[in-house]
Amino acid sequence: MKKPAATGKTKPNYGIDAPGVIRNLFLAGLALLAIVIFFPHVKIANVDVDTTGLVWSGGGCCFGGFLMLAYSLYGKYKHRDRMLNMVSWTGNEQVLDIGTGKGLLMIGAAKRLTTGKATGIDIWNAEDLSGNNVESALQNAAIEGVADKVEILNENVMDMSFADNFFDVIVTNMVIHNIYNKPGRKKACEEIVRVLKPGGTALVADFRHMREYENNFKEIEGVKTKLLPANYLTTFPAVSILIVTK
Repeated sequence: MKKPAATGKTKPNYGIDAPGVIRNLFLAGLALLAIVIFFPHVKIANVDVDTTGLVWSGGGCCFGGFLMLAYSLYGKYKHRDRMLNMVSWTGNEQVLDIGTGKGLLMIGAAKRLTTGKATGIDIWNAEDLSGNNVESALQNAAIEGVADKVEILNENVMDMSFADNFFDVIVTNMVIHNIYNKPGRKKACEEIVRVLKPGGTALVADFRHMREYENNFKEIEGVKTKLLPANYLTTFPAVSILIVTK
């Protein structure tokens, strides 16, 4: 595991989620609004096209971008706490954060540990999060005072190297939907159960495919699930949470 570099920073930076999507929403919205302002009527051949109706599309794009930005700057911290508060912590848990990014869930879990350890894994896709790299996660861990309680590895959830029945708690937020085929997502669910200890808890949060994940877990013998509704006030897109127990 890499050691965190010395830094003068005093506040962690957990980045902007899906920065490209947010940028494109604002650009599309502003472009549509510009058309309404500068070209309210466009003549195409003999047809006079009224573009003023595009104000709703432009406004919708900008509003969507604003909500996604609000989630990155505020909502995801409330969402993190909602997830972690679902665990009855003792302090000695072995925790896995799948798709740790800049370490938000991993570090949040590490703060609740005494003798336990939080492990974060990722494949570091820059499209998912601004500044998405292992150095940023380690720096945040150092700033938050939990560098000695975390480990960060380059691992793919569909083929993890951990032993069976290894983790007490597994958390993952808006990650599994990035696997673009159903067999791959099913394999990810199977791997989560494989490395989860009997009696352990996995919390899977996402805005897509939640019923699919639930069915994947239900097909595994001995696994119980409970799907919780999304909190529309703190997450955008709205994120549901699936509680998986083994």
